[in-house]
Formats: sequence, C-alpha cells, structure tokens
Amino acid sequence: MKSTWRFSFPALMLPALLAAGALGASAAEPVKPKVMVITMFGGETKPWLENEKAEIKIPVPGFPKDYPDVACSAEGLCVLTTAMGYANAASTLSALIYSRLFDLKQTYFIIAGIAGVDPSKGTLGSAHWARFAIDGSLRHEIDPRQIPEGWSHGVVALGAKAPGEKAQWGAGTEVYRLNEEFLQRAFALSRETALADNEEAQGYRAHYTQEAAKGKPLVSICDTLSSDSYWHGTMIAESMAKWVALMTDGKGSYCTTQMEDNATLTALRRGADAGLLDFDRIALLRTASNFDREGTDQTPVESLTAKSGGFGPSTTNAYRVASTVAKAIISDWDKWAGGVPAAEAVSAN
Repeated sequence: MKSTWRFSFPALMLPALLAAGALGASAAEPVKPKVMVITMFGGETKPWLENEKAEIKIPVPGFPKDYPDVACSAEGLCVLTTAMGYANAASTLSALIYSRLFDLKQTYFIIAGIAGVDPSKGTLGSAHWARFAIDGSLRHEIDPRQIPEGWSHGVVALGAKAPGEKAQWGAGTEVYRLNEEFLQRAFALSRETALADNEEAQGYRAHYTQEAAKGKPLVSICDTLSSDSYWHGTMIAESMAKWVALMTDGKGSYCTTQMEDNATLTALRRGADAGLLDFDRIALLRTASNFDREGTDQTPVESLTAKSGGFGPSTTNAYRVASTVAKAIISDWDKWAGGVPAAEAVSAN
C-alpha cells in the first residue's frame, strides 16, 4: 500500500482497513458509516463512484464476486452493490451486517435503484420514495387458462380460496412499511432536485396517454412492488395493483416495480431485530427506467424490448435524488446522529 494513503484516510476509516487486513493487522474497531447507499448493479453504482470520493475500499467476505467491497468516503458515505435479485440482495446485506467490519447502529440506509413505473404515476426518469414495499411473489397463482369461470385472474393470497380474499398464512416478509418521518424528510429534502432527461425518453413518452407518463420527471412518494420475475404488460400490472391494495388494506399506492427490495428489507429487519442497526433509518428510492406496461400503440412484447431512453436518466436521477438526502444527513450529522430530526431542524444543504 502506498504510504500516502495513510494520510488521506481519516481515523474513522482506518479501523475498517485494519479489520479487512489492508494494513496487515489482525483486529480493529469497526467503521461507523453515517450513510450506507445500497445499489443493485454496476449501472446504479457508477454515478456514486464517479461523483463521490468513495476511495476507501473495504472487502467484505460473502459479497458477490463482481462487487466484492464497500466503497466509502472520508466523510462517512459508503456505497455497496448487492447484485440483482432476491438471493443476491439478501445474501449481500446479511454478509454486510454480520461481517463485524461495520458498526451500523447509527447508520442511515438509502436503497437507490431503478425500476419499472406505472404510467399513471410517473414517467421515465421520475423518482419515487416508497412508504410500502410489497412482495408480489408470495402467493398462489393459477394459469389464466385454467382459472374458474368468473375469476378475472389467477392470483390468490396464501391460504385464500379466491382472488380478493385476505391471506390466511404467510412468510412475514410480504409487506414492509418504512419510517414515515424519514420518508417525509427525504422527500422534503429532495423534491426540488433537478432531474435528468433526454430526447429519446421524451420521444418514447408519446406511446402513452396518461398525464404522468407524458410529463417531465418528478420526485414523489408512492410504493414499490418486489418480484424476482421481470414481468411486463397491462394485464399483469392491473393484477399487481389489486394485489398491492389487498396486501396493504388499501393504504398502498403501487408505483414502481423492482427485483430486490423486500429481500433487502428482510435482511435489514433481521439485523435490526438483532440490535445491529435501526430499521427506522431506512429510506427506499426507485427511479423509472421503463414503463411496466405497453403504450396504446404497442404490444407488451414491443414495449418490453423497446429502447425507451429511460436508463440513463434513471441511474443519474437515483444518484441525484438520493445523494441530496445523503449529503444533508452527513453535513448536519449532529442533528441526525440521534435519529431523524424534526422538519424545522433539518438543514437543506
């Protein structure tokens, strides 16, 4: 290791390097991140590494081979990449929590990734903070070609006898509600963020008639649906909207769809139950890289395989919106260290 590195790393970060064996030490105190950003693949991580001085790399046993470490800045911002899907998300977060390399008791977690979006709730590049994360897979499902007469779809809650009935049993990970105070602070801090857009995305919006889809990207609060299956199309989407309403007693407003969040939150919930982190310090942001269904002049296949132009704005905006909140927390750490501060105490730095 170059000797100049020793002087560029603050005392806060040196223990983690020692614990990871970077300086040949056998034991050290764990590092204490102020903010831990959770991304799911390299395209989501890239803007963070390009725009933040996250030069301290801490390898974590059990992390995916493609994303083997946590990247941290001197100020206390850290970024990790889980790799896509439930199995990767839960495994990576569990490896982090139980690695003993980090003290996460005061850490704020921001999940910042891309998603599909309901065109009635958002558009390409729009950013949505979630109140609820709902699992779209823990359920019974019968092929539509074999459903009984009178059923509009084949989705049935666990233990129920027909669509629309409440579940009779479950896994306990079907629905997570995020801390309302942190949600509102995150939204207030980031709602005026300048969002990226491009001509390709602007042109693609012409396939849709919904006002939200045709509009410019914005920041809002609406909920996210998790599923390992990358589903697409109006019929499935409408069924999923009913599922979200059922699972949240009508309180959830389904907006984005993605492949990790209930798994990520389950790992974090377990860590919180073990006293290793604070579940009230989690915020969940998803930005729209694509619509979750076809436009009025498209088939679902055409929509699924189209190049919408949404990827670039969505990855950029996930960084812009989430980093606004992360920087506010770090710059006002004295106010945030003890928990989410009241609105009047939050700096808008």
